[in-house]
Amino acid sequence: MGFVFRSRSKDEQAATTKVTADQPQQTRDPQAPKGRPTPKRSEAQTQRRSLAKTPANRKDATKRAREARRADLARQRQALAGGDERYLPARDKGPVRRFARDYVDSRFSVAEYFLPLAVVILVLSMVRAGAMQSYVLLAWMVVIVLIVINSLVLGVQLKRQLRKRFPDENLRGAVAYALMRTLQMRRLRLPKPQVKRGERP
Repeated sequence: MGFVFRSRSKDEQAATTKVTADQPQQTRDPQAPKGRPTPKRSEAQTQRRSLAKTPANRKDATKRAREARRADLARQRQALAGGDERYLPARDKGPVRRFARDYVDSRFSVAEYFLPLAVVILVLSMVRAGAMQSYVLLAWMVVIVLIVINSLVLGVQLKRQLRKRFPDENLRGAVAYALMRTLQMRRLRLPKPQVKRGERP
């Protein structure tokens, strides 16, 4: 009988040891004195910041995204006014676009007076006295021809300069970008002109 009890006791101990070995080890509480290594202070601060920045719900996420958009737009407006390259919109970024802007801003262009001239011609066209209508039509034709000639000359010269200065850059759209800028009055252009008239870019 004693042998039977001793054998059973040994079997139970072996079974208990096996079950204990098969069970996964429980992760210690991070606050426990002998738990996992204490994270560095910088890592702990980074984790706390990420948790603090994580929106609690969808409404908070939408609000934060809207605030981030507003901040980006504010930076873009400041960059357009001051010429800060870091925050300019994508269409205005890069050395090629900057040179195209400076090239246009350093020259006189007939196209920049298109809107004021168009208003004057429109007002004169309402006058029904004598041969005024013929004069207005002639003036309109002259303005259009001057703008076309000026734009063609500027486009050819700018394209030549861009190829010379930026042989390895993508120049696609740069000339069209510059010609669209000529249609704006100088003081209304964005980004604001960074060179004076007559100054070489």
